[in-house]
Amino acid sequence: TRALGGARVGGEWVPRAIDELPALCALAARARGRTVVVDAAELRVKESDRVRELCRILRAFGVPCEELADGLEVEGVEGPLRACRVDSGGDHRLAMTAALLGLVADGPCRVDDVACIATSFPRFVGTLRALGADLTVDDG
Repeated sequence: TRALGGARVGGEWVPRAIDELPALCALAARARGRTVVVDAAELRVKESDRVRELCRILRAFGVPCEELADGLEVEGVEGPLRACRVDSGGDHRLAMTAALLGLVADGPCRVDDVACIATSFPRFVGTLRALGADLTVDDG
């Protein structure tokens, strides 16, 4: 198999995939090298400031990252990520990204405020379980 490698993402590709960039950052956390996302200032005015919040979540998992005015830089981590507890802040894209990061952590993780996932992908948990993920949703 071929390992993921860091990349530079920007230009005309970004507006077409603006909602997928948080998931791309989860992949970047596992890629070899640095991934740089630019031309994505729109991320700062979505349901949350996704640049700031993505960096907060990535850092909680032990992934080095830096905010840019119009994007972020993510340094891939070799080996498991750090188990942690994070809050999605009610942002469905961030909740799903944090859940994906938790799948490769060194222990159990908790993502708070996940009901928002139903906004864009109501079958997210079921889909991940069907792929073999061990996920539990705690309603309380």
